[in-house]
Amino acid sequence: MDEPRTRRVLVVGIDGVRLDLLDALATPHLDSVRDAGFLAPVLIDEQTPTMSGPCWATIVTGVHVGKHGIWNNDFTGHRLGVFPDFATRLARMLGRKTFVAAGWDPLVLARDGGPLFSAPTRLLYVSPDAHTAEAWEQADEEITVDAEVVLRRDPIDAAFVYLGAADETAHLHGCGPRYRDSIENADARLGRLLDAVRERAEYELEDWTVVVVTDHGHVDEGGHGARSVPERTAWIAACGPGLAPGVAPDRELRHVDVAAQVFAGLGIEPDRHWTLDGRPFATVRDGETVAR
Repeated sequence: MDEPRTRRVLVVGIDGVRLDLLDALATPHLDSVRDAGFLAPVLIDEQTPTMSGPCWATIVTGVHVGKHGIWNNDFTGHRLGVFPDFATRLARMLGRKTFVAAGWDPLVLARDGGPLFSAPTRLLYVSPDAHTAEAWEQADEEITVDAEVVLRRDPIDAAFVYLGAADETAHLHGCGPRYRDSIENADARLGRLLDAVRERAEYELEDWTVVVVTDHGHVDEGGHGARSVPERTAWIAACGPGLAPGVAPDRELRHVDVAAQVFAGLGIEPDRHWTLDGRPFATVRDGETVAR
């Protein structure tokens, strides 16, 4: 009899990556996730500001902005005690091992009304030492180096790794060559995180769901927060058990679906006291839904 396989999930959040630029860039590792599963657009809903705080909160809690209560990049007044992030809920309620790595303060620190991630099992914070594109690249690099170690070695059930340099580069320099280089840098770091997973001693006995997601886009000159199509258009790429390679999702995806997919990837039904607004990803081939 075959040994039961352990389900694990990796979510990589890459802040502020425009969907319409990806085809022109060298992103082989994101492409590999797409080819093993899918990459699909996400249109930010009319109620949610096209800002990092509200969008990441929706992604990691699985509920809309009216529930989690984060309306901008100051998280004060949030309702995360009622609607916590998936890493905290998995750790506190279900005893699962979770890991979060990020360098943007309110995601992980008690600053600007944070943290968004209140109590994962393990937390890694690397702060940029200046508000420059170069400092953010260095922070992302340090986060990646440390996250590689954790992913390669530790029994983590679900992980979230945040890379913020591309977004900050767009704000500082617009969506020109430096921004495009930063997206390619983020893709190279994604590749290293995926390699760390594959290098696990137990990898052949594990089933990994990988989700890569961005929160919003940018206008050409850099910036977001309004309702233009480039700002409102985000995307999700995913692969793993139950996601048929090269087959499109069976519906329009939403940011709230990510947390639902984390639970589904672990084979867990969220408890009945926590109603997610999202649904796990499903894909369709020849008109037939592929079961997860």
